[in-house]
Amino acid sequence: MNERRDAVPEEPCQCPDCQRFYREHDRLIRENPSLRQQQELNWAALQSFRTLAGRVLEELQKQHGDGDTPPTPAAPEAASADASADAPPENEAIQQAMADLENINAHLFSIEALMERIFDVRVPEPVEQTFREVAGELAPDPLNADRLRLNRLLHQTPDLPDHRGG
Repeated sequence: MNERRDAVPEEPCQCPDCQRFYREHDRLIRENPSLRQQQELNWAALQSFRTLAGRVLEELQKQHGDGDTPPTPAAPEAASADASADAPPENEAIQQAMADLENINAHLFSIEALMERIFDVRVPEPVEQTFREVAGELAPDPLNADRLRLNRLLHQTPDLPDHRGG
């Protein structure tokens, strides 16, 4: 059990995607440092995801059929062979996307049912204060003057005499 946890590198990944995730993660903690705020944020994110995915699915179903029956072609059957050869892979990709969106919506509905229980939890104000304190430790303000000075010092490290190599 501990072997898997020990396999996680101590240093966070520095790739652009991970860095963007870390910044967003920290921002969400800073801007929503209480249990109540985190509950509301997650509920709103879940609802917005369901709304958008559901609306896109509806639009695709209007444009391409419901996925059970192939949509009626808009072009006459006398269309060129090249056009008909290009249509099936695109149509297949659209049908697959629609099936994926239906699955996403089903999963989001299940998550919503679980989130309702999380959303019902209330904690006393001293616990909310602990949330805010821990949030400040987990995601300190990157624009804090002390942090900016520390960052400047860290970025100047290559200029120190022992790093020049001579």
